[in-house]
Amino acid sequence: MLILGVDPGTAITGYGLVEQQGQRLTAQTYGVIRTPAGRPLSERLKQIYDRMSALIQEYKPDALVVEELFFNKNTRTALAVGQARGVILLAAAMHGLTVAEYTPLQVKMAVVGYGRAEKRQVQEMVRILLKLKANPKPDDAADALAIAICYAHSWRRAGLSMGGEG
Repeated sequence: MLILGVDPGTAITGYGLVEQQGQRLTAQTYGVIRTPAGRPLSERLKQIYDRMSALIQEYKPDALVVEELFFNKNTRTALAVGQARGVILLAAAMHGLTVAEYTPLQVKMAVVGYGRAEKRQVQEMVRILLKLKANPKPDDAADALAIAICYAHSWRRAGLSMGGEG
């Protein structure tokens, strides 16, 4: 099973493709989609949508997993992330992908076993679980890989069918 994890944002959207074969997890690719500051939001969102669609067409994942939006003190940031999530979810729907969403707490629990884990702990566990030589960079890509790992662990634990939600 191929799982595309996505850490949404309008400036930087992280992505990570993880292959699950039984108990084994392997990073297939990871990186970020950067949009230029100062460009109209509509152009930035189109760039995210286009790149996400291209990734889906190229790798043909079985599921797309995205971090749930959580509200922080900065409403402007939350709205921007929500808009990025919208175009990512649209890309998934346009390609008929199963979509799952997890909170940051759920991701940390699945990857580290502790919901209040620090970012560096999550990155180190991502490195260990995927047998990478170094922690994935940038942070947004590492977060996307962690989200994909969360789905893999949840899917295996729940024994869900390929069409089930995570």
